[in-house]
Formats: sequence, C-alpha cells, structure tokens
Amino acid sequence: MDTAPTGHTLPLLGTTGAYQRQTKIVLARTPEPTPVLEAEALQNDLRRAGVEPLAWVIDASLAAAQPRDPVLRARARAELEPIRTLRERLARRVAIVPVLTDEPIGSVRLAALADQGGEPGRS
Repeated sequence: MDTAPTGHTLPLLGTTGAYQRQTKIVLARTPEPTPVLEAEALQNDLRRAGVEPLAWVIDASLAAAQPRDPVLRARARAELEPIRTLRERLARRVAIVPVLTDEPIGSVRLAALADQGGEPGRS
C-alpha cells in the first residue's frame, strides 16, 4: 500500500489490527531533506501506534548512481547528509536504489538491481 505521509495514514492502518500482524511497513523516500523529514514524522506516528517500520528505501539516488557530470556530482553530494541521517538516526535497515534510466520491470531487472547494492555515504 502506497500512502502519503499524512495524518490520514494512521486511521487507515488503525481500521483493523490485521495490518499490524500481516503487513510489513517499508518507508520509501528520495534522499532529500524535506521528504526524509516527512517520512520521519510518519515513522514517529507509526511507532506511537505500535507499528515498527521494517526498513527504509532511498529511491532515485544520484549518489548511488555515481554520475560523472559535475552538476550531477554536486547534487549527489547533497544527498549524503540525508542518507547519513537515515542510517545513523532513523533506520536499522536501509536499501538504496540509484536513479535509473530504465524502469526495473520483470524479475531479471529486479534481481540485477538487488545485486548492485550501492553504498553511497559510507566513508
């Protein structure tokens, strides 16, 4: 279920206890300060409701794509602080998906994406 990080999410999850028993929550955000702050607020709301997110996915990361263009490299460097915040303060599990030129449709492309295992921000 893809939901916006708003107050509407908790009532939806609270409609039945089955969500907590049968569903794993994965928060997916781009590596930018505002989306990370929004998802952090959602994570805090979920925790207050007794729901612990399983993991975070950092999506469309330029840092993970390791661009060569100087402008894109500067934007990639700007992602490192939100990534560091996620890893050090917010999440036990973090997966990073690089910005892609083609959608990873199908099992072969998804498996290739999983095998890449980018690690930007680890220094």
